Amino acid sequence: MILVITPETRVQNEAEIINRMFQEGLDLLHIRKPVMSREEMTSFLDSIDDEFYPQLVLHGYYDLRKDYHISRFHFREADRKDETYQSYISQSTLSTSVHDIETYDSLEKEWEYALISPVFPSISKKGYGEESTVMEEIKNRNNPNVKLIALGGINENNICKVFENGADGAALLGAVWESDEPLNTFKRCRKNVLL
Repeated sequence: MILVITPETRVQNEAEIINRMFQEGLDLLHIRKPVMSREEMTSFLDSIDDEFYPQLVLHGYYDLRKDYHISRFHFREADRKDETYQSYISQSTLSTSVHDIETYDSLEKEWEYALISPVFPSISKKGYGEESTVMEEIKNRNNPNVKLIALGGINENNICKVFENGADGAALLGAVWESDEPLNTFKRCRKNVLL
């Protein structure tokens, strides 16, 4: 599984790039736009082809699920700890974030998958993850109920390594959105995994 996380702020031709990535085989898109107003979010969702709504994962404005038939929601670590997600369990597919394998191993089966980061030094957050041991920890995972998705510093040159180490998927952020050719970068990452 390969998923892409949106940049926090809008980028030029973002919706067009997103639609093309879906056409090229993108599995899921995490919409993480913490500074976006509700109006801006609805405008953003309207700009994505509705055939891809089942593959969108919201990081906020969960009530928009009814208008857009979106049933995938991501909850941050803090939201998981204060159990904000509880009312969404029965009618939704949930994901969350973790930063170590012990926390991942303790997740219950209401979570479809967890993003674990950083596996490599971050591309979008300079200096973040340089001392991380998460990549090695993935080999010791012990949770058969929750898929593990690697995040952080993943690009076309190292994406295969996360699968070789036992991750179920890879999440792309900086490699795609900080590229001059986001669509082509995504396509190369996907091609390398399919080889």
